[in-house]
Amino acid sequence: MQRFALIGAGFIGAVHAQSLAANPDVNFRFVYDVDQARAGRLAASHGAAVAATLDEVFDAAQVDAVLIASSTNMHSEHLRLAADAGIAALCEKPIDLDLERARETVAYVEATGITAMVDFNRRFDRDYAELKRTVDAGEIGAVELLQLSSRGPSMPPLEYIAVSGGQMRDQTVHFFDLATWITGLDAVSVFASGSALAEPRVAEYGDVDTSIATVRLASGALVQIDSIRRSGYGYDERIEVFGSTGLVEAKRHRAGQVARYGRGTVTESGMHAGWFERVQPTYAAALAEFVGALEGRRVPSPSLREALRAQAIAEAATRSLASGREELVTY
Repeated sequence: MQRFALIGAGFIGAVHAQSLAANPDVNFRFVYDVDQARAGRLAASHGAAVAATLDEVFDAAQVDAVLIASSTNMHSEHLRLAADAGIAALCEKPIDLDLERARETVAYVEATGITAMVDFNRRFDRDYAELKRTVDAGEIGAVELLQLSSRGPSMPPLEYIAVSGGQMRDQTVHFFDLATWITGLDAVSVFASGSALAEPRVAEYGDVDTSIATVRLASGALVQIDSIRRSGYGYDERIEVFGSTGLVEAKRHRAGQVARYGRGTVTESGMHAGWFERVQPTYAAALAEFVGALEGRRVPSPSLREALRAQAIAEAATRSLASGREELVTY
């Protein structure tokens, strides 16, 4: 069994804790958080111990792998500590909000040879995996156009917006990753346009809550992603891939599939209340992939380098929002 420590006991840390505790190939040993009381509550609920210091977390005599779910500004530092200790790392995105710092961290970690993966968990959605299989098998011919939607149910708090890095880096980055992963193509350039419609105060942070990003891939194929912070009707996410000989689509997921027929009416289930309800199973699937990589001594995916590429697209999109121009993606 792989001995794991979890860094971060907030909401996403609690999600990962549940996956760690449920995985039969994981020995969930430690929880660390700067808030020791919060760490204690989470550890107790899953039979783990509280790590009083990071020295306990990054102790290769006790820990084989660390799951980094700490605050965003600490991801890079914790990845470097894992590399120094020779401990494998599964890290929440982003590697670092600063792209150059993220590049330096990736190079630093790769030089040590530890197993490392970034939790772009939507890759482990069964529908999206089938999209990729279909594209890879050539069943729709050459990819020419992708349409992706990411529409959240409600605005996050402004306190979150202030530290999120902006919509491109925080929300749309998942779909930049999906687009390049599904197609196997690099992004060349991106044009993004957005507005603060759901919450005008978002503009005070130099951010938007409603946007469209158009990405040009290396083949000339195009990607269009609409990202919305507030849908008003639930969490709405879908992908369509148009090819030279056909089309494949992962449709919107509803909370249920029951239709109720009445006199002159049909009532069907609506969308999931939030993003977490829609993607929850993918967290456990991503962990299983990482554990399998540890046991099989193979490189897990998405690797740090793959995550860095998605982050580079998000950075170019953020520049485009500010400049009003198409921006080149620099890897």
